[in-house]
Order: sequence, then C-alpha cells, then structure tokens
Amino acid sequence: MDDTDRPVVLVVEDEPDVAETYERWLRSEYDVRVADDGPTALEELDGTVDVVLLDRMMPGMSGEEVLREIRDRGVDCRVAMVTAVDPDFDVIEMGFDEYVTKPPERDELLETVERLVDRASLDDEMQEYYALVARRSALEDEKTSEELADSEEYAELVDRIEAERATVDEDLGDMSSDRGFVGAVREIVDEDESTKGGDRT
Repeated sequence: MDDTDRPVVLVVEDEPDVAETYERWLRSEYDVRVADDGPTALEELDGTVDVVLLDRMMPGMSGEEVLREIRDRGVDCRVAMVTAVDPDFDVIEMGFDEYVTKPPERDELLETVERLVDRASLDDEMQEYYALVARRSALEDEKTSEELADSEEYAELVDRIEAERATVDEDLGDMSSDRGFVGAVREIVDEDESTKGGDRT
C-alpha cells in the first residue's frame, strides 16, 4: 500500500515513552502523527485523520476537552480514549468510540485501531450503536451489577442501545454478507442481545 493511502492515526499522549511505544506498534500499518498536548493535537487534526488515540489525563487541556472540540468541529474521525482512569458513569455522555484502559497490550491497541478504521464505512446510526455498546462494555467491565442497577445513567444508556438495535439490524440486512466488518458488527449485536439483562459481578 502506498503511504498516501494508509490510514492516519493521531496519537495524543503527554508521556514521550508511551507515545513512542504506540508509534512503534502502529507505524508499519498506519501513517502516525504524535501530539504531546491538547492544543498541538487540535493543530494536527484535519480531514485526513482517521483515528485519534487520546490520553484522557493531560496537563493544561484535558483529553475530554480535546474530545469535545473534535466533536464540535464535526471532524469525521473515530476517537479512542486510552487512559489510566477507570471508567465511571460520566463516560456515557462523552463522545468517544472506544475506551482502552492503560497500559494496553500491543494486540489490544492494534485491534482497536483496526476496528475504528473499518468503521469509517458505516453509516451514522451503526457508528452510534457501536459507540454506545463500547461505553456500556467499559462500565460493565468496571462496575458491579449492584452499581449498574442503581444508576439511572446506565439504565438510560441501555434504553438508547435498545432503541438503536432495530435500525442496526435493518442496516446489516441490507449490507453484503461477505464484508468482514459486517460480521464483526453482527457479532456485537448478537452478544448485546444475549447479555442484555444478564448478571455481572
């Protein structure tokens, strides 16, 4: 693949060693840009960026502020929060597409970026569904079933996912079955259906 055709990943990370590690893992497959703070990240952000790996806790301008600016600008890119902060219920209203807890394994980071790049071909409804499920999964990995049951925010999130499911099922039925990512999304939908209402500890 010609370098000009490679997906662009913007790594936003204030720890140089961590940023260098991500770049080393990704550079064989992607055009990697690195920003060490929020303002620099926003300067680097343009229409060619496909995926942003965004540290949540940075001095000065936080990752959450960067994320809000990305969404306010309407930049068509996917954003993964890569952070040491365990997810709390406030993540439900954040505009990220994936939530990766530090330190990520190499394969985990590569698989996350690959999924997000593949999602560029999906319509808005499917992308929204995927993002909602990612937020729910982040919370279910961190919270007990009692904490989830007591949270109005979580209940509303589950309702939003349910409301999106019918649209996603219809969209998947209209897409070619030989597309690998369609199968991956279908697995997410099937897993979502099978775990709905299930007990978690």
